[in-house]
Amino acid sequence: MINRKIGYARVSMYNQDLALQLDALKVAGVDEANIYVEKISGRLSKAKRPQLNACLKMLKEGDNLIVWKLDRLGRSLKDLINIVQELEERKISFSSLTETIDTSSPTGRLIFHIIAAFGEFERNLIKERSVAGLAAAKKRGVVCGRRHKLSMKQQEQLIKFYQSGASIKEIEELFLISKTCLYNCLNSHNITLKTDTKNTLAACSAQTYIM
Repeated sequence: MINRKIGYARVSMYNQDLALQLDALKVAGVDEANIYVEKISGRLSKAKRPQLNACLKMLKEGDNLIVWKLDRLGRSLKDLINIVQELEERKISFSSLTETIDTSSPTGRLIFHIIAAFGEFERNLIKERSVAGLAAAKKRGVVCGRRHKLSMKQQEQLIKFYQSGASIKEIEELFLISKTCLYNCLNSHNITLKTDTKNTLAACSAQTYIM
């Protein structure tokens, strides 16, 4: 049985309007006093989103966490899945209004896990295509190595792979590049680094690989 409906609304920029999300949450039955509002990038980890942290800590067994859209809650599919799984373990249901997902029902849980499965499938496809592309390049005589200059297509593949949740080690081995080369690529495309990559950036800052 659901005890309370708790809402979470987020926009990335301070000049963006929260009205659409707030109105949708109120229509869904969330009391305004129970809506947590945040104006911060969704790419930041859960630990760096204070209102989300406060919201998750306040939830109790039987409560229902409601968001306007899935991407308001998680910075990535992997992050979203982890949060929802944590809620399930605490016997808290989750609802997303736009995607019509409600994990308080068996059907809602099934839909969410199907979405998660497709996300994992997409990640594996990106990895397979990247491996196949690099293998084809080697057959054509392209030399791959630590100082190899990534093509624009390879950079795009690297970014997709990184955003899908791949680890730094996986990307290094896949593209045969150093951490600095990887970070240079991400920074040149204005990709926000995840917390774990920021923590290791200082360790390789002295290396200089030209992209």
